[in-house]
Amino acid sequence: MAQTTSQSGETTILVERYGAVAVLTLNEPAKRNALSLRLREALHDELEAVLADPSVRVIVLTGAEGCFCAGGDLSSMGDLDGPGGRARLKRAHRLVRQLVRGEKPVIAAVEGYAVGAGLSLAAACDLVITARDAHYAGGFAKVGLMPDLGALWTVPARAGTGATRRIFFLGETLDGEEAERVGLADQVVEPGHALEEALRAADRLVAAAPLAIAMAKATLARAPQGLDALLDGEADGQAVLFTTEDFHEGVTAFLEKRKATFSGR
Repeated sequence: MAQTTSQSGETTILVERYGAVAVLTLNEPAKRNALSLRLREALHDELEAVLADPSVRVIVLTGAEGCFCAGGDLSSMGDLDGPGGRARLKRAHRLVRQLVRGEKPVIAAVEGYAVGAGLSLAAACDLVITARDAHYAGGFAKVGLMPDLGALWTVPARAGTGATRRIFFLGETLDGEEAERVGLADQVVEPGHALEEALRAADRLVAAAPLAIAMAKATLARAPQGLDALLDGEADGQAVLFTTEDFHEGVTAFLEKRKATFSGR
């Protein structure tokens, strides 16, 4: 799998494979992996590739040299006007949709800073493994912007509207333990071990039925919604899953008291 390089020859996204797990690493550590236009486009391209690769079942997203992502790259935003800002954000929304609606689970392994756009990226992932000393913050209001990259959908979905207001209105910064307490993160580990633990979680997901995970993720992506809409989506998804080889294998393995081997068919 190719890695994405910039015009200067630097690798902006590192791509590593661990069996059925693809690890994508934001690799602009000199800027604390701030989400520049170049880095954002590279991440979109690599996500598109791994989402389309049938040999990949789980994606892990992390940042190089002990920092997840310290926000957007403000140096590239100074000359934006209204139409330009809208066009830039609409293009960035492709990345949010990949993370939230892509059929494969995505785990964020967070060390250091997850601020602004970095917080948005982490919150859009299905699971967040965080270092104890990580820093989560909004940062948007400090530069006169509202939260973007879907943060006003993903953060309250994880942490509730109260914590969302404290983060974005009051400018509260949460460490890893506080992020876990409010639901923004799922597991806290010692500094330097987020990727290691994320790979452990990924191995568990690899062993799960991929079609069932994809259907559940798609249903969650439609939330918040009314009960009737959720039940309709649930019925649609299960109707498909009942016809799959994975469902037959799961039932057979359960009855035979053995571990199921899922094929994704």
